[in-house]
Amino acid sequence: MDLSEHISANRPLAETICQRLAEEINKLGFAAADIKHYPHYDESSFMLTKDPYTGTNNLSCIWYDGTQSQRIGRLQFNSDGSFYAEYDVVKTYPGKPAWFVEGVTAWGKAGNIKAEAKLLAVPLG
Repeated sequence: MDLSEHISANRPLAETICQRLAEEINKLGFAAADIKHYPHYDESSFMLTKDPYTGTNNLSCIWYDGTQSQRIGRLQFNSDGSFYAEYDVVKTYPGKPAWFVEGVTAWGKAGNIKAEAKLLAVPLG
């Protein structure tokens, strides 16, 4: 498969993953104005990367900030049908100042998507 075929073949699952990442962000309770970017499949940069184990191509999707200068997320489709996604939030947890939201992640396969926020404790000091 070439790049465009990978993009098309993964579209339904990718759109579901993007929706799940957005839901995880929204569950954290941020005000609408606090989140400038959400992951959208068509807004990512696509590339094929060789799976070192199988030798087949995996689809990598990278999201960048508004200036296209800093990576803010990644979605990797693996040759075994699994995926891993991460998307940066980088904000203090609303109503819980002792916690910082680094981002959200999702992983699994079609029909079995798991997701969670990546939290860091704010150092006391």
